[in-house]
Amino acid sequence: MASKSPLKIVSWNINSVRLRAPNVERFMAEHNPDVICLQEIKCQNAEFPEKAFKQMGLPYLAVNGQRGGHHGVAIASREPLEILEAPDLCREEHARVQAVKVAGVEVHNIYLPAGGDTPDPDANEKFAHKLDFVQRLGNEYSSLDGTPRVLVGDLNIAPHPSDVWSHKQLLKIVSHTPVETEGLEGAREAAGFTDLARHIHEDDQRLYSWWSYRARDWAASNKGRRLDHIWTNDEATGLTNMDSYRVHLAYRGGWKPSDHAPISIELARP
Repeated sequence: MASKSPLKIVSWNINSVRLRAPNVERFMAEHNPDVICLQEIKCQNAEFPEKAFKQMGLPYLAVNGQRGGHHGVAIASREPLEILEAPDLCREEHARVQAVKVAGVEVHNIYLPAGGDTPDPDANEKFAHKLDFVQRLGNEYSSLDGTPRVLVGDLNIAPHPSDVWSHKQLLKIVSHTPVETEGLEGAREAAGFTDLARHIHEDDQRLYSWWSYRARDWAASNKGRRLDHIWTNDEATGLTNMDSYRVHLAYRGGWKPSDHAPISIELARP
């Protein structure tokens, strides 16, 4: 009997799916993943480019868009999806969380709030919202069962010193402040997830997935941050091909790129 092909899952903050659908099409042609989880789709459900995704080989869609062109998440798959009730993480009721089951694996797609510019929850409501979201994440996921589960997304926090270009210079910058990094790590541990990138790579190896649009020489200066994550519970960790983890750096460049590179992993099917 032929062995089952692995389940290849991609996470990508696409920064407008209508604008960058051609980038997704290119990725599909070059890498042929089974599931693509998108964040910051910036459209309502009816505006999602469903026809284009079907033509590129992703006919099964779960879209959680939002009025006004903000936020939004979507999961596109080559295989049938079962849409699940997602945990309640966002007190502002933004379209930031969704969950599906595909090929026996739960996939949770999250777009965590950026948090504004001031890392003070008393002075900055956006930062307070971000911290509340992180706390809810730990609380909600700690109570779930042992189904193989993968959590992916733009979590807008770079938790380790080597997840940023300068740990010292970014300690007071939103995305790498101690209250964020300690909060996210605490939530991950409480929920029983493994951070695959750091499980695979040494703590001192620099890993980035985001580079600011402000830096035209982003590749040369390489002042990045690892804001995009793939987490697995114990059941999914045991299925993961650790050699398959990738940050697809080429997609940070090229035609009208997002400021995030897609990341991917492959799992054996349960």
